[in-house]
Amino acid sequence: MPRTALLVSAALLTALLSPTASHAADDPAPVPVDRFEGEVPFASQPAEGIFTWGSGTDDPPALQLTARSDAPEGAEVLTGSYDISGYGGFTHDYASTEPAHDWSARKGIRFWWDGQDNGKKVAFEIKDGGANGEASELWTTSFTDDWTGWRQVEIPFTDFVYRTDYQPVGGIDHVLGLTGMWGYAVTLPVGVKGRFAMDDVELYGRADQSLRANVTTDAAVYPVKEGGTAAVKVTVATTGSAPIDDPVTVAYETAGGTADPGKDYTPVSGTLTFPAGTASGTSKTIEVPTLRDKAAESAETVPLKLTVTGAKAPAETPQVVVDAHGLPYLDAKLPVRKRVADLVSRMSLAEKAGQMTQAERGAVGDGGDIATYALGSLLSGGGSTPTPNTPEAWAKMIDAFQLRARATRFQIPLIYGVDAVHGHNNLSGATVMPHNIGIGATRDPRLAEQAGAVTAAEVRATGIPWDFAPCLCVSRDERWGRSYESFGEDPALVQSMETVIQGLQGRANGRDLSRNDKVLATAKHFVGDGGTEYGSSTTGTYKIDQGVTKVTRQQLEAVHLAPFETAVDRGIGTVMPSYSSLDVLGDGQGPVKMHARADMINGVLKDRMGFDGFVISDWNAIDQLPGDYASHVRTSVDAGLDMMMVPYTYKDFTGTLVDEVKAGRISERRIDDAVSRILTQKFRLGLFEHPYADTTGAAAIGSPEHRAVARRAAAESQVLLKNSGGLLPLKKSEKVYVAGSDADDIGNQSGGWTLTWQGSSGNITPGTTILQGMREAGGNLTYSKDASAPTDGYDVGVVVVGETPYAEGVGDVGNGHSLQLSAADRATVDKVCAAMKCAVLIVSGRPQLIGDRLDGIDALVASWLPGTEGEGVADVLYGKLPFTGQLPVTWPRSESQLPINVGDASYDPQFPYGWGLTTLTRVPQGGATTLRALALAATAAERAGADRTGRELVAEARLLVQQKVGQRITEPVAKPFADADHLLLTGRYGEAVQKLTEAYRAA
Repeated sequence: MPRTALLVSAALLTALLSPTASHAADDPAPVPVDRFEGEVPFASQPAEGIFTWGSGTDDPPALQLTARSDAPEGAEVLTGSYDISGYGGFTHDYASTEPAHDWSARKGIRFWWDGQDNGKKVAFEIKDGGANGEASELWTTSFTDDWTGWRQVEIPFTDFVYRTDYQPVGGIDHVLGLTGMWGYAVTLPVGVKGRFAMDDVELYGRADQSLRANVTTDAAVYPVKEGGTAAVKVTVATTGSAPIDDPVTVAYETAGGTADPGKDYTPVSGTLTFPAGTASGTSKTIEVPTLRDKAAESAETVPLKLTVTGAKAPAETPQVVVDAHGLPYLDAKLPVRKRVADLVSRMSLAEKAGQMTQAERGAVGDGGDIATYALGSLLSGGGSTPTPNTPEAWAKMIDAFQLRARATRFQIPLIYGVDAVHGHNNLSGATVMPHNIGIGATRDPRLAEQAGAVTAAEVRATGIPWDFAPCLCVSRDERWGRSYESFGEDPALVQSMETVIQGLQGRANGRDLSRNDKVLATAKHFVGDGGTEYGSSTTGTYKIDQGVTKVTRQQLEAVHLAPFETAVDRGIGTVMPSYSSLDVLGDGQGPVKMHARADMINGVLKDRMGFDGFVISDWNAIDQLPGDYASHVRTSVDAGLDMMMVPYTYKDFTGTLVDEVKAGRISERRIDDAVSRILTQKFRLGLFEHPYADTTGAAAIGSPEHRAVARRAAAESQVLLKNSGGLLPLKKSEKVYVAGSDADDIGNQSGGWTLTWQGSSGNITPGTTILQGMREAGGNLTYSKDASAPTDGYDVGVVVVGETPYAEGVGDVGNGHSLQLSAADRATVDKVCAAMKCAVLIVSGRPQLIGDRLDGIDALVASWLPGTEGEGVADVLYGKLPFTGQLPVTWPRSESQLPINVGDASYDPQFPYGWGLTTLTRVPQGGATTLRALALAATAAERAGADRTGRELVAEARLLVQQKVGQRITEPVAKPFADADHLLLTGRYGEAVQKLTEAYRAA
């Protein structure tokens, strides 16, 4: 799923006024911030200056000071042009070598803007506290450019809100103090080519108390059991944290709502007074008693109206909620199916529509819409995190959203989802596992389960009960930008790794889902996303992702559907369809988007396979269906989708769904089925009894025990492709020259879907790089990233090169990416390997074309994307553990061979599927006679059901064959060798050894 777009959390300006209209008679003279007469240079920190920024090289705007006769002040104004695809804007930072400025005596900030009447929002933020302008808290608002010509924009400081989507230092105190200010920034509109002009930024007005003092409550919702008393804490606080100058009064009364006064609660009213001189942060409490009766009831609300004098009132009226009680669906002793049936029978159509809706956390702001639209689910897109990005902040955020759901009639808890595709990868400090392609290389189902268990424990400890993983795609073309999300190209390998489902969910019957270390898993992307044809995508500049999969019915069943059947047998809780289209040859339908394929979702998944969980759409995927929006909704719901991921359009979806049902175009039976499926999983997860985060496991997030699992996975994922002269493992006595772009870059070795959707290079999360792991292993190392340091006098070189992070179609080959190493990487390999014996490690999500340099490389390792535990790579480099990994995909000789997969009629790769040398101390010896004996023994083991013995016998035969073949891998060798690994995974051990014998003879 795509990451969430950069979010501007903004309050619309309360006024766009001329200075004469807004000035009070006793206002002090304004204080200039920028006159744009050349007094502030174009410069960046540590000096004071104005500078631009953006998400890419084309995104920063072009700025200049321009003389204009119509300048509102002085002779010059700041002008600029922009054409932004990601994000971009400009900043004025004060000098970091000088003290910060104090703006607390002022009412706000204002400036002149030359309106273009483009209807676009322009974000304006100020920088409060911290060490300097680039290490401060960001507070933001926005205005809409909907006028022509110069207008002065005035922004009271009370309009600024804490920015929730990004903070450079993770937040400081979440208080706009105004006493340590470092400047401002302007974020320009995206997706429109434009120009702007700005002049005379200044501080204006006097900070009177009604603007700088505010009254808040400690929550928006106060659930209380029937007969209990709700305590509403009311706090007065000031901008700048000074005591209040004048009294503040808060008159309160209970009025309105769905609860009956005198029957459900005792009405209260009165006034709280905070005298002049009261310290900022002082609180007083209002108590609202509720009454007990004998009737079973749904939840009832008691709004507490607050009228504030002398300060800004709370943004919304707090609500006391008398909890639902006595109804059958609340009885945990009843079977889940009865609880579901009872609850569905009570729900309105609008409430059912809400349960079928999933919104992005950034779209719902403080969460008021959760109750308004009875939303059933929220998610975090890639990189959509709380600030600070800590386990505590995640739990606090999700608990706040769950609290909002308590204000609904039946208090149905939210189910919060996140893409934890290789560990809890959105969370800073989490244990980041190797991506699935590396897990597939381990050939270790038990380790896959352990990795899933660690992921589940870390995810659930932050309050999240649902993981959009695992990806069960069978990757058939490594040009695909998602190929690293696949366990491999062989459906049998993917099926063998589905033990990860038990790691995530526990037992297949769902009885472990309520545990505080398990989550609901998602099998994705149904079906065929790994088989799309190159060039078939119609999504932007994508080449293969979200394209068309053309297969026969037999290929569909054998390759792409098989892993989902296994997932259903393992009790998978949810399934996510693919963005891609499916074209089953001979069925007469042509390519049809998977989100519209009722024959696959209803017919195959639900009816034939017996899937009893619920189906969740991908991010905005229904928008890719043909027709108008009503047909998008109708088609997808009728196709079998139960919940729609509509991140920012949840209002449109719920309204349209209700309209379609009322019009009879979607049946109520279909709606009830969808809602029943969703509620079943919520009950199984124990959310009705425990909706809030259980953080008892939070201390284990990123713990040594969890990292040990990731370290083992990283070690077992390493595939030794070549090892001339036994160069590996290294000896600690050897003097080693380490180089390469990925040797000391934890962002690169973690890949996409790490902290953000696309991931990024650099020191982005705690962990150990490969270089650090080698140092900790005791190696005698010299490091030179670009091999610029002298290369004389070393025993061996280790060059770590490969890809930089990407995700989804952004990483498609031909969309700014290739299977070739970068020019810098190639130069580093050439320099080091020409100077000494060398081992090259390729850190990547897919094979890289290395054949033209293979003769000059002594040892070659496919390191994949090992995650945060670089010690695991060092463990095999230095022989603490042996290399045991095997290729989960075919390693091609050239891009022209793609797609190339095990089982192809023509098969001549650089390295075949299943290839992987070992550094075990004992490598099997023998020849044809030994292989005949192994074949007989393997056949006997197969007949006896002795799977472990059968696998061990095939492994011994494989190592024996690899030893003879060396690097003389020809088509007659490669084809039977790859076929043997597929036969092994399908339990045909005797045939596997026979195929290996065929490869041995061909060698």
